[in-house]
Amino acid sequence: MRSLYRAGDGTLHHDLNIAELGAALKDMGGLLWVDLNGDQATDERAILRDTFGFHPLAIEDALEESHVPKIDDWESNVYLVLHAVRFEQDPVARVIPLEVDVFVGENFLVTHHCDPVPALELVWANKQREGRLLTRGSTYLLYRLCDEVIAEYMPVVDAMDDGIDRLEDEVFDHPSPRMLEHIFGLKRSLLEMRRIIMPQREVMNKLGRGDFDQIGSDQRVYFRDLYDQLVRLHDIVDSMRDLVSGTLDTYLSVVNNRLNETMRTLTWITTLFMPLSFVASFFGMNFFAPQPLIFDAWTTRFAFVLTMAAMVMMPIVMFMWLRKRTPE
Repeated sequence: MRSLYRAGDGTLHHDLNIAELGAALKDMGGLLWVDLNGDQATDERAILRDTFGFHPLAIEDALEESHVPKIDDWESNVYLVLHAVRFEQDPVARVIPLEVDVFVGENFLVTHHCDPVPALELVWANKQREGRLLTRGSTYLLYRLCDEVIAEYMPVVDAMDDGIDRLEDEVFDHPSPRMLEHIFGLKRSLLEMRRIIMPQREVMNKLGRGDFDQIGSDQRVYFRDLYDQLVRLHDIVDSMRDLVSGTLDTYLSVVNNRLNETMRTLTWITTLFMPLSFVASFFGMNFFAPQPLIFDAWTTRFAFVLTMAAMVMMPIVMFMWLRKRTPE
């Protein structure tokens, strides 16, 4: 656990203990930010329940780390779930959501996360370096955190866009199963981004509409701006999904065309060698010279005529049978 507290008299304090946290909460002119990083050595449940008095259901949600972005109003505070992202490209593209649980009150902000979140670390460093930023209240602090989280989406989207461009350039020259794996990796990553952006967009919309008493009217415009950014990002992600689907269709077309070319070559080879195979097999049947076999009747004229009739009739019968079974 780490904490940052700006008292009502303007002094800045760091890493308060449990008793000091209780005193800081009573200072309505100050601002307290407590960050819980999932350390097992810290009794997070006790801090959230006893020190801050949050609702048990909200505490359970915060400690489970398995929710989509959402927002709940608990009268004395607002509980939010935000999702930052981490993008990995080795071996294939993969978007990993990083959940951040946030409690916002009149004079405090509590964050909880299990994995390191670069956006939160950046805001923490800025607030620690410039204590005057804490004078604008908990709502503005929440806005800065949301803004940094959403700002991380665009580099991820740009990286996936570059990946799509590379695939489009390579799909005609070097189609391979490895490329297909990259295509599906990008498709899954874009779907994950869409699953994050859509509910988070609704969270920003609710914050911007003024549905919560903790969000002042002068602060709502910031969240409306974040909502607009998420709307644009959602449209970009949808467009990129169409590009990935088009790249997949192109890949399949190129592979099918190459398969057709291979089959055409094999057909030419088969057609060229078919007469040679017929001649070689026909004249190798030993019709015209008696052989010291048990069945000498094989070399008679009757056997020759019967074999010729069978060889002529079999293709005709097969052709008629296939034509009858082939739909019009």
